[in-house]
Order: sequence, then structure tokens, then C-alpha cells
Amino acid sequence: MSVGIQKQTCRPWHIQRAGLWLVLALGVLGVRVQAEETIYPGASWSHVEPSQLGWSSEKLDAARAYADSIDTEAVMVVVGGRVLDEWGPTDRRFNVHSIRKSLLSALYGIHVADGEIDLSKTMKQLGIDDNEPSLSEEEKKARLGDLLKARSGVYHPALYETQAMKARRPKRGSHAPGTFFYYNNWDFNVLGTVFERQCKNCIFRDFAERIAEPIGMQDFRVEDGAYVTGADSVYPAYPFRMTARDMARFGLLFLRGGRWEGDQVIPTDWVRESTTSYSDAGDRGGYGYLWWIAVDGRHLPGVELPDGSYSARGAGGHYILVVPEYDLVIVHRVNTDHPLRRVSSDEFGKLVGLILAARPTGS
Repeated sequence: MSVGIQKQTCRPWHIQRAGLWLVLALGVLGVRVQAEETIYPGASWSHVEPSQLGWSSEKLDAARAYADSIDTEAVMVVVGGRVLDEWGPTDRRFNVHSIRKSLLSALYGIHVADGEIDLSKTMKQLGIDDNEPSLSEEEKKARLGDLLKARSGVYHPALYETQAMKARRPKRGSHAPGTFFYYNNWDFNVLGTVFERQCKNCIFRDFAERIAEPIGMQDFRVEDGAYVTGADSVYPAYPFRMTARDMARFGLLFLRGGRWEGDQVIPTDWVRESTTSYSDAGDRGGYGYLWWIAVDGRHLPGVELPDGSYSARGAGGHYILVVPEYDLVIVHRVNTDHPLRRVSSDEFGKLVGLILAARPTGS
């Protein structure tokens, strides 16, 4: 199979930025915010001493020591909108891999609210087909909302799949649209193409304009996106390269219900809907709109997380973990530019357990 990675070349489309001022209480999301103030980073992140919040520096040191024993490259631990601890090159760009999907989900929320995207549209109505073997009439009944939940029922070969994903792909026609969850790169890649067609903007420019700039990302550039093309499908993947400190801002944006300072960047309803589970994902909990969701404590091996927690995940051990119950965001990076470096879900689960062990006693 021939696969090409192309630096993005966004088409010169222009989208007028719409104000999304929604006066909604963050409490409906179960977001815990300090009563006296809601803290956001300015031009750079502010830091807080663990002891000021009752966290144990010694136990955080133990978490760092464990991270040093595996292939962890960088970590950020954000509590209450400030950096509690960080180590490694948090200002270095790495491929986020499948975290691209959660980034796209956020953009969908903005444009659905603006009326530019209709999730009830079918593949047939949207003019979606693929190379041979092309889509059947039944497969073309899949709705855009089904793709956001990874429930399209379309099992056409897709680009940017791991070998494990290819091995698990169901047989064509084995499940009707909307009836079965399968983590499907065909769904995710088509979502990217539909987004660009409907919004008349490239994903990376739109992300810069609608999210990166409003929340003050320090490092993200439009050229940090690329398209991956190949023979298996006509729909390219759209990987991002991003720093840990910018990913932490994205996690905090969701933790704050889509709000940044006085700006409702992502609709609050969308944050709630996209981080609600619609499918049983086994030991990972559940799956929302391109987010993994904690259900009955199931989310990561070896650690029980409160319901309402959720994560974006990328191959090799990239994570944005959001725990609203603890007002916490954890970002984990691996140098997957090196093909032999990876952190397993078991290892990351152990690291999260060690970080949480540093929380104030009785909290």
C-alpha cells in the first residue's frame, strides 16, 4: 500500500467568525470550578506549588520517577487551571495521532451550532462514496451523526489504520448503520472531508481560527497539520502536531464547559453531548463523539476514575485526560517519531494512579 503524507495546503476559503455567547451554568456539566475565581492561563501557564493545594510533592516525585522508567517524553498536570507539575519537553511538537479526532469533534460542535453542518444528513445526501468496492445503498444510509459515534456500519478500507484496527474491521454489510460500535478510521476520515466541504475551510486553519487563537495556544501553527493520502480510500487522514502545553489548554477548555474567559468557544451543550457515552467500549468504558468516556470506573487499566471523566487518545501513548470531579487535566506525550517508543495503556494507567495518589487525603 502506498501512503503519502502531504503538508497541508489549506484552500483560501474564509469563514466569518460567529460569536457563540451562551449564558449557561457550568454546573450542568458537573464541572468543578473554584468558587472564588475561575483560573485560565494567560500568555503562558501559571504554576502552583503542590503544597498550596494539599498535594504531596513526594508522591508526585514518585510518579515522575516511574515515568522516567518508561517511554514517557513529557507530562503536564493541571489542577484548577494552573500547572501543578510538569516534566519533559512540554513545548515540543509531536504527532497527536488519534487525538486529531477529538480536535475535529470540537470543531463540529461549533459549526453544528452555527447551522453549517446537519448531523442527520446521510452519506447519500452528502455525496459520499469511495473507490472500489464502493459503498452499497445500505451503507449510504449512514448518517453523519453515526460517524461521530463510530457507528456508521461502513467497513470500507481506510487510511492511517493500525494493523490491529485492520484486523478487527468487521465484514462489509455485517451491521446496519447506527447499530454497532467499531472504532473506524473510515468514519473519522470521512468526517474530515465532510467538515471541509460543508464549512468551506480546511481543518487546520479552522482549528487555528476557532480554537487555537481564542484560547491562546502558544505553539500551534496551521502548517502543523498534514493530510495522509493513499490507495485504500479517497478520504485522507488529517494528523496534527502539537505541544503538551497547547494540548493542556484544549483539555482545560473542555473542563470549563467550552468557555474561555468570557468567550463561549465551544457550545456547552456540545461539550456535554460529546463527552456522554453512546457505546460500550469494554475496559475503556464508553465512546462519545470522538472521545473515550469513563463508565462505572472503567477507563484506564489499574486505576478507577470518577464517572464524568473522559480522554482523547493517540497511538503510542498520547493522552489528554480530563477529570472534572478533581478539576484536573493530565497530558501525556511519547516521542512516537521514534518507531520503537511507546507507552501502553497499562503503563499510563499506573502513572495516572501514582499522580492521583498525590491528591489531598480525604478529597
